[in-house]
Amino acid sequence: MQILDLATLLVCVTAALAFVNARYWKLPASIGVTVGGLGVSLIIFALVSLDVPFAREAVALVRGIEFSDFVFQGVLSFLLFAGALGVNSQALWGLRGPVLTFALLSTAISIALVGGATYALLGLFGLDVPLVYCLLFGALISPTDPVAVLGMLKQAGVPKRIETLVAGESLFNDGVGVVAFAVLAGIAAAGGGGEAHGPAMSAGGVALFFAQEALGGLALGLFLGWLGWLALRSVSDFVVEVLVTLSVVLACTAVAANLHVSAPLAAVAAGLLIGSLADRRPAGLSSRERFEGFWHLADELLNIFLFALLALEVVVVRFSAQSLLLGLIAIPLVLLSRTISVQLPVTLLGRRRDFNPYTRRLMIWGGLRGAISVALAFTVPAGPERDLFLVMTYVVVVFSIIVQGLTVGRLAARAVDSNGGGAA
Repeated sequence: MQILDLATLLVCVTAALAFVNARYWKLPASIGVTVGGLGVSLIIFALVSLDVPFAREAVALVRGIEFSDFVFQGVLSFLLFAGALGVNSQALWGLRGPVLTFALLSTAISIALVGGATYALLGLFGLDVPLVYCLLFGALISPTDPVAVLGMLKQAGVPKRIETLVAGESLFNDGVGVVAFAVLAGIAAAGGGGEAHGPAMSAGGVALFFAQEALGGLALGLFLGWLGWLALRSVSDFVVEVLVTLSVVLACTAVAANLHVSAPLAAVAAGLLIGSLADRRPAGLSSRERFEGFWHLADELLNIFLFALLALEVVVVRFSAQSLLLGLIAIPLVLLSRTISVQLPVTLLGRRRDFNPYTRRLMIWGGLRGAISVALAFTVPAGPERDLFLVMTYVVVVFSIIVQGLTVGRLAARAVDSNGGGAA
């Protein structure tokens, strides 16, 4: 009954929050559900302090959910696959240089800047946390969540080049950030790469591990996506087409785990390939409209569930006055690091391409942090560092979703007014 209890709790709470938001608040779904979920969590906190049995049981149910497993072995691959399906593959290929530069270089710069700033900040508070753990925090907070901002970009009618650039960068930096986190987690688990661990922790070993995860994930996704497309073009049945794509996403997750390659990048590659081939041969699907409608609905539902659970998970986080303060200080540090990590590649690429000022601002302010960051924080090795970074991550993510999420739409509208559709 435990699984049924957990599923019932998640579905009922999510449905209630989504209904209240749609009926009264009328906020973007992910933001409204997050705000409502945080409110429910605060009520539960109050009831637990009053020793209400129902509240204690609710907390126990939430604590029984492995949030990181729910994200990485459950919904993340589906969300990234659905997001990649909706990207114009031809436009993305035309922007491949900037997208890869932002996904790789910007993520690396952000990890280094956030990690270094966090190390200095914790030192000022007298906390002796190894640098590799601070870089681990940089890796988990650097990936941006493309879901919430993409809906607003489409609603605002942002030029396709800007939308493609922001979407592509977000999709790929999710995968790159997860791989970078895995590399740093391995170094942290090995004691920071001391001599006792030999060549595995050398620069060459780290580069090989990164290449295996990233390139292996992309290759796996392209292979499974190609197999899926062979099946799709040989049938003309909507149900079978949905089952085939569901199996491709699940295979990306399961096979990647066994081959030790990146499942997020595999899901992105598979989604892009199937979407590209479907663009070239629309007749390969029995109904392109119904197919896209299914994946859009799945994307919306999974996101609402994910943001609701993200908000409810606050009841399992151990807060303290110091960790909350550090989280608040981390907000401007993360934003400043994002600004620098976007501006440096823009400066390098600006010799060949024109970047609209609002494109940079959208990439900076629209670089929302979400459930991926919190899920990665839950996987930090148990200890005081995890409790601290989990609180700091939660504070940054909540600010990002609510404050940035509610204001990025106006910035997107200004981008429309300032851009006739030409320069990105």
